[in-house]
Amino acid sequence: AVFSSRDGHGHGGDPGALESAVRSLAPHVRTAWVSRPEHLHTVPPGARRLGPGTAAYWTALARSAYLVSDTAFDPRLVKREGQVLVQTRQGTPLTHTGLDLRERPAAAGEADVAELLRDAGRWDYVVSADRHSTLTFERTLPGPYQVLEYGRPRTDRLYTATGADVARLRESLGVPDGAVAILYAPADRPYRRTPAPLLDLERLARRLGPRFVLLDRSPARHDAPPLASSGRVLDVSGHPCVESLCLASDALVTDYASLMTDYAGLDRPIVLHVPDQEAFEAACGTYGDLCAFPPGAVARSADELADIFATGHWRGSRSDELRAAFRARFCPHDDGHAAERVARRVLFGEAGLP
Repeated sequence: AVFSSRDGHGHGGDPGALESAVRSLAPHVRTAWVSRPEHLHTVPPGARRLGPGTAAYWTALARSAYLVSDTAFDPRLVKREGQVLVQTRQGTPLTHTGLDLRERPAAAGEADVAELLRDAGRWDYVVSADRHSTLTFERTLPGPYQVLEYGRPRTDRLYTATGADVARLRESLGVPDGAVAILYAPADRPYRRTPAPLLDLERLARRLGPRFVLLDRSPARHDAPPLASSGRVLDVSGHPCVESLCLASDALVTDYASLMTDYAGLDRPIVLHVPDQEAFEAACGTYGDLCAFPPGAVARSADELADIFATGHWRGSRSDELRAAFRARFCPHDDGHAAERVARRVLFGEAGLP
């Protein structure tokens, strides 16, 4: 079985959770990871490492019984009879995808929509977290595949982690004891020529005071120099595991990132910061008005965001009600066993799993 996450970023995401389940349930199945040199260290012991485009890579693709990826499979791949392709995608589709990207060229970026649709024609299974995802995939990425609406494999860890695990993660990130850690993880803006921060986190940290620590996962930081920080804004943009960041934080601030549907499973507060709602929706398109049915409080400016945390509204009863409704819609199957359900269905044909 060959696994790939984010085009060669090594072990992680839904494919990472599925590989762990495969190794546990079917130890006779040899596993391999497509990984670029800078990500080889993420590949777990016992799994083979495959450099993209190498002879070993092509041999493994040709001979493998199973191929699992969260991005498009290599367009040069000739699918062998009996070979099984499992597509997990990358998160719940809250913004336009597939066919809908034809009307949003700014959002499509470098994505080749025609190639993506050809790729969908080769999939055998698509992993889905909820009914919304299932219907969206079937409409925007038509193909002969079967949808496995079993939950998100990568969120299993959020349900099985212990308090000791969380404490270790917080310590490794440098979160002080007793601090309230806020994970800031907005969606990318592919239509913006020059990435620029949507929020002055140092200013927000000063407004909130020493009790709060901000974990900066903003896309604008990926290629930026290290932060000159006060110690209350921690640059985690290069952290290899977003699930670890979720576990280590006490609340999430985001906008349109599908991470919010993963985070909702933790039942921890989520606050939306949407200063550019009209521009984002015009460029990227969204499936419904997220601000009309949010997972928590909504801020349209930095000052509103600061007030939400300063007044405690971020974890008030109204926020709890909104989050409960959001979880019911987007986390109906997440329980810590999604990867096992998918693996049992793909490997052994088992259906009707709990």
